[in-house]
Amino acid sequence: MTNTADADLRPSPPASSNTPKHKLWQPDRQHVPVLATLSLLAFMYGLGVVNYEGFGDIQVVLNIFVDNAFLLVVAVGMTFVILTGGIDLSVGAVVALTTTLGATLLQAGWPAGVVLPLLLLGGTGLGLGTGAVIHYFKVEPFIATLAGMFLARGLALLINRNSIPIDNGFWVSVAQQRIRFDRGVFISTSVLIALVVVLVAAAVLIWTRFGRCVYAIGGNADSALLMGLPVARTRIAVYGISGFCASLGGVLYSFYTLSGYSLHGNGLELDAIAAVVIGGVLLAGGSGYLFGTVLGVLVLGLIQTIITFQGTLSSWWTRIVVGVLLFAFIVLQRVVTGKSALRKS
Repeated sequence: MTNTADADLRPSPPASSNTPKHKLWQPDRQHVPVLATLSLLAFMYGLGVVNYEGFGDIQVVLNIFVDNAFLLVVAVGMTFVILTGGIDLSVGAVVALTTTLGATLLQAGWPAGVVLPLLLLGGTGLGLGTGAVIHYFKVEPFIATLAGMFLARGLALLINRNSIPIDNGFWVSVAQQRIRFDRGVFISTSVLIALVVVLVAAAVLIWTRFGRCVYAIGGNADSALLMGLPVARTRIAVYGISGFCASLGGVLYSFYTLSGYSLHGNGLELDAIAAVVIGGVLLAGGSGYLFGTVLGVLVLGLIQTIITFQGTLSSWWTRIVVGVLLFAFIVLQRVVTGKSALRKS
């Protein structure tokens, strides 16, 4: 039986050609978390500009993207998974495995043209395998991805427990490449890659049948199955996408640090989940926007930037503030979904 709250949270079907233009988009309760995130981001940025000299410099904002490009890519993959009502705890370990394996192969003299696709295929394959276990063996995503986390982290430790520097010419050139807009105003190549990933993922969710299936499964998987939607294929695919994004995030992280280390990405899965939830994606699945995830990543980056400008606060304050925000947005989600269900009943 279809849950009324879930049904209310699913995206409305595309407007037909007969639909009046003024009804193509109407504000709804499902937009409240995203608007709350946008308001929070604006408030935090205004607070920083008022209190800290130089905070309003455009490069400060661009540095948030530069420092969090890998997290943005990982969070994109996590968005697909959470929209289906799942979770992926393995992404941080996949980042570590990617950097460690990549650095090891590059140090052994393998060409970058071979190493790069190999790393992306490895992460995608691990994600697809996890998705298959979750769907066909009815294993809870938490348990299956926890096993994937231990597997990937263990493999990284088995390959090498020490930090491995990367001096490959291609890797170094990409890491040092800057796209400049003005003197002192630039972004890295990783930011450009991350933005392309966001645009492609958003297009997939908005304009493709696969994207509609993702939302439908998150709203009610049983109803999606009865409607003839490819539930198995879609559910496995989203974990494949998450694995791909995690491995790509690992590549971007290796560009950022020019090293591979088995302890890279420790806790990154929690940062990705936090960014997605703060961005307004419903933990139960079926509702949310990729734009919200981008805002969530910016909120996390802005918190770190404010603490850095403050100079007297420990980095642990980042975790404390993120924890408070997570509680607030989870409560907001419950309030929104509860009122939606009441309105529909």
